[in-house]
Amino acid sequence: MNLHEYQTKQLFANYGIPIPDGVVAHSAHEARAAAQTLSGIHAGGWVVKSQVHAGGRGKAGGILRAYTAAELEDVADRLLGKSLITPQTGPAGLPVSAVLIEPLCTIARELYLGAVIDRARQRIVIMASSAGGMDIEEVAAHHPEQLLTVVVDPLVGLQAYQCRQIGFALDLAAVQVGSLTRIMLNLYRLFIEKDASLLEINPLVVTAQGDLLAIDAKLNLDENALYRHPVFEAWRDTTQEDAKETTARQFGLNYITLDGNIACMVNGAGLAMATMDLIKLHGGEPANFLDVGGGTTAAKVAEAFKLILSDQKVKAVLVNIFGGIVRCDLIAEGIINAVRDVGVSIPVIVRLEGTHVVQGKELLRSSGLSIITADSLDEAARKAVGAVGW
Repeated sequence: MNLHEYQTKQLFANYGIPIPDGVVAHSAHEARAAAQTLSGIHAGGWVVKSQVHAGGRGKAGGILRAYTAAELEDVADRLLGKSLITPQTGPAGLPVSAVLIEPLCTIARELYLGAVIDRARQRIVIMASSAGGMDIEEVAAHHPEQLLTVVVDPLVGLQAYQCRQIGFALDLAAVQVGSLTRIMLNLYRLFIEKDASLLEINPLVVTAQGDLLAIDAKLNLDENALYRHPVFEAWRDTTQEDAKETTARQFGLNYITLDGNIACMVNGAGLAMATMDLIKLHGGEPANFLDVGGGTTAAKVAEAFKLILSDQKVKAVLVNIFGGIVRCDLIAEGIINAVRDVGVSIPVIVRLEGTHVVQGKELLRSSGLSIITADSLDEAARKAVGAVGW
């Protein structure tokens, strides 16, 4: 789950990470009022930042400056209610329903600071660079010597000496090294306590007064740990998410939209990946990843069909179910009822295996519906690809 910049900065403030004063506005009128709130501290103007779950906002025109209250209102009006298209959003872009307004500050240096889970090492890695404000992927690819890393031992956590090493490597003054140490330790504590998967400050600036300030903020949370943080569910902005993925979550389905036209309905993430691989192997393109779960029910199957058919690109459905926890005959009944109730008019290819598979296949054959059965995953994939005419 992603958070908006202003939400992440709320957490930063709670954890003692220095941020600029800021006001969130949802209308041009609120933006003009923000000029009064921030008038006593601004340095000649404000920056107005579109709040979307994507990077590259500045290059896409989603971050603008204003120097008078009237101009601030106009800038907010130009951004709010529009879709912002960046390299990370896709061609449709993401809607801007809020802007974050902050006073301009004089910047002496721009740094990068982030934390991520390195799954190969099974450790949290803290990253820093003197090339802040740039795409960190570009820095890592073309100037790897500018990327500093610290691998954190989970037994003892991030240590102050590691932070000081980063500070001196960034050529910070002694007092700034102390500030960076506090920021890094608090960042690590936030990362652990909020079950984050990615946290970035880009840029972390050194102001003209020599202070460190988190100008930008990005935080991704582990969805599997959200039950420990119920407040974050209230912070979820579904306008920034794929509508089908939001619907799937409501029914306990794991769904990701893809670009192909062969829909997949599978129980188990590994089996779903294998199903998509076989579709690709035979020249087709999967339209989605859909894991209905190991203990799927007939009701879930029906909702999954509705979800799949809401995608106008879908020309065939491949159902691949292994009946371990759930019986294949019950799944077959669910498929039959769903095809009838939903009114499926495109080819449906079904491969069942596991408990009561013989009874399940017999139910499909005797249903009187145009359901294509397959005895193996390879055969099912070939029939699905053939059905869409690839």
